[in-house]
This record gives sequence, structure tokens and C-alpha cells, in this order.
Amino acid sequence: MGRSAAVALAVLACIAFPLAQNALPTFRAQTASAFVWGEENSLGATSSSTLDPITGNTIYRLSHAGIEVSSRMGFERIGMGETGELLNFTTTIVNNTESNLSVRHAGTSVDGHVAAPLPVVPTKKGLSKRERKDVWELAKLHCFSSGFYSSQNFFSTNSSSQIFTVAPRGALTVSFVTKDPRNYSMRCSIKGCYPTGTMRFAVTVNTTDFVFVLPGRSAVYCGK
Repeated sequence: MGRSAAVALAVLACIAFPLAQNALPTFRAQTASAFVWGEENSLGATSSSTLDPITGNTIYRLSHAGIEVSSRMGFERIGMGETGELLNFTTTIVNNTESNLSVRHAGTSVDGHVAAPLPVVPTKKGLSKRERKDVWELAKLHCFSSGFYSSQNFFSTNSSSQIFTVAPRGALTVSFVTKDPRNYSMRCSIKGCYPTGTMRFAVTVNTTDFVFVLPGRSAVYCGK
């Protein structure tokens, strides 16, 4: 087993173990291999980064065998009178192959704490009062309502939104939002505030996990 694959499996094991402890659902499929951003890989996966020409923020890319996975992350405050932060992740999958690709959420953790996608809906209009208490409205999350992240496709605890398909020679962007599971997770200075710790998140493309392990300071503040 290559060094990157071993590291990736260890990373995902760290995600899966606390997942079992907290009785949270898992979104992983059985995988044949895994690639970690920034790690050398004997199978030819390459890591790179680029700056978004519009925002100037860093986009992280993992590419292999005609599949390119690009990710970035941001955060915003939950709201007035409430403590904590919302962490937002968006991933674009470019399919340069001749076959359909299936995409699913493979797991996310923050400093070893599981961070499952929140139950989200585009809008709460039409929902009962009871239903409204159990979901988050994307239209009221500034990172999404401002257009910083795409809300067209998103992972949620809603089972109907877990698997996406990318057509041959096509592309798809999928996002999700989670609540930071830690207390006192922010660090501030004259340069601004950012989450501390290490973020680990991954998507499964067909049977391969594309894993991003990034410092919290890589997150961009996209709140009001």
C-alpha cells in the first residue's frame, strides 16, 4: 500500500471511529483507493492549488485519471445571540472521462471531532412549524445567499441528496454546511479571525476517496 493511501485510510478511520461512538450516519462507500491533497502518490494523483481570479482565495485541487476535484472552505457566525461557527465546504468535480461519475460525501472531521452535514433546505416556505425547527435554511446563510458558495447542489442529512452524478465531459459543484463541534474554536488577531485546528473532509468519486486535510486558517470568512 502506498504512503498516501495508508495516510488517507488512517484519516478516514479517525473520522469513522468517533462517528460510531456518536451514532451518527456514515456516508462512505467501500473504497478501492484514496488520495490525500499534498501527499505524493504512486498511482499518479497530483495536488495543486490556485487562486480564485474573482475572490483571490485559494482553491485546492486533486487530479487523477481524468478526474479533477477542487475544494475550498469558509465559515460564518451562527447568528445574533448565539455562539459557535458554521463551517462551509464546496467541491467541484470535473469529469474528463467518457463515463458517468458518482459523488458522495465521504466524511468530515474537525480536530478529530465528527462534523456531519446539517439538515438543510433551500427555503422553509411551505414547511410546518415542527419541520422548520429541524432544518437550516440556505437562503439565510450568508455564505450561500451571497453567492460565495453554490447552493444548487448540497449534501445534507436528507437521504435524497446524498449521491450525485457527473456526466462525461461535465462538471458539478456540491456544497455542505456543518456546525463546528468544538468550543472556543476561533483565533483572532489584527489580521482577522479564523478557525483553529485541522479540517479533514473528503468526497468519494466512484470508489476513490479524494481527501483534503487543511489548517483552519485556510477557511475564508464569508459571513456578514
